[in-house]
Amino acid sequence: MKKRILFAVLGLVLVIAALAAVKAMQIRAMIEQGKKTVLPPETVTTALARAESWETSLTAVASLTSVQGVTVAAELPGKVVEIAFEPGTKVKQGDLLIRQDTSVEEAQLPGAEAQVTLTQSVLARNVPMLAEKIISQAEYDTAVAGNRQATAQVDTLRATIAKKSIRAPFGGRLGIRQVNLGQILREGDPVVTLQSLDPIFVNFALPQQELSRLRTGLPVRVTSDAVPGLAIDGRITTVSPLVDSETRNVQVQATVANPGEKLHPGMFVNVSVGLPARKKVVSTPATSVLYAPYGDSVFVVVDDKEGKGGKVLRQQFVRLGERRGDFVAVTDGLPEGETVVSTGVFKLRNGQPVVVDNRLAPEFRLAPAPKND
Repeated sequence: MKKRILFAVLGLVLVIAALAAVKAMQIRAMIEQGKKTVLPPETVTTALARAESWETSLTAVASLTSVQGVTVAAELPGKVVEIAFEPGTKVKQGDLLIRQDTSVEEAQLPGAEAQVTLTQSVLARNVPMLAEKIISQAEYDTAVAGNRQATAQVDTLRATIAKKSIRAPFGGRLGIRQVNLGQILREGDPVVTLQSLDPIFVNFALPQQELSRLRTGLPVRVTSDAVPGLAIDGRITTVSPLVDSETRNVQVQATVANPGEKLHPGMFVNVSVGLPARKKVVSTPATSVLYAPYGDSVFVVVDDKEGKGGKVLRQQFVRLGERRGDFVAVTDGLPEGETVVSTGVFKLRNGQPVVVDNRLAPEFRLAPAPKND
């Protein structure tokens, strides 16, 4: 009985050993086959690292203000009897906005005008009488003063009537109506906001170190996340002579056209000031950079000198500078004229064989203009 058990155990050990040997041979064969297997080269698009002369610029976050903007208010107390505007519409200078009740002034005006006529007649009769010394100089002066007082009363009534017809002080776009028909307005009560939107002011601050490079007439470009794809050009119109003692910044104001009224007062925008000096950079498409926490890199396409010819990749770490449009400046690590992979760099590795095919390569631009489909 013991011999049978011993033979069974030995047989089982021999079977396991045989299976292990067969499996080891299979694994060794697979390893050898893997060493001999050559992966097909990856198809890539490429671009040249080019030396370019970029315009130097200063960037800042700016706020927009209207060239002219007010809250139209009542100058005199009175009841609103007519509202002559629609909120949100454009008006011209002098257009009627609201009319207040002027019935009292209009009732007083004919009497005041009649008094003017009377005093003018009295004054006209007193002139020859003074020359003949029929009346004294004091009586004549009294007649002159009476005429002037009557004329002033008429002018006061007419001015009151005119002020109760509230008109647009300049052309622009109206805001939300803040009065109702029949409402009793007090002096200074708001009626509606009025903003002139074209052109529009761009206000921003720059460090005092840049003051020597700033002057009126320098070009600016305004972009906004609120209006994607919008880029509006303008000019610096004012550089403040005062430097803020707390921030050591100088206030700058530019004026830009706003024909479509896409920019509104109070918006925050990005502004770039173009400077006359230009700087030389080595630029490469931004999509050619593999961004990583340990360092940014690009893949340079070089000849395979150790294999059977063809092209392979060399991963090159770089230091990046300013980004403009579809390009980024390389300040260190990439000489001019190198061929770099322009797309799909996240799936590549150092030493990988590649085939260059630029038929589907995207077009890179310094000032891309996205199209709305």
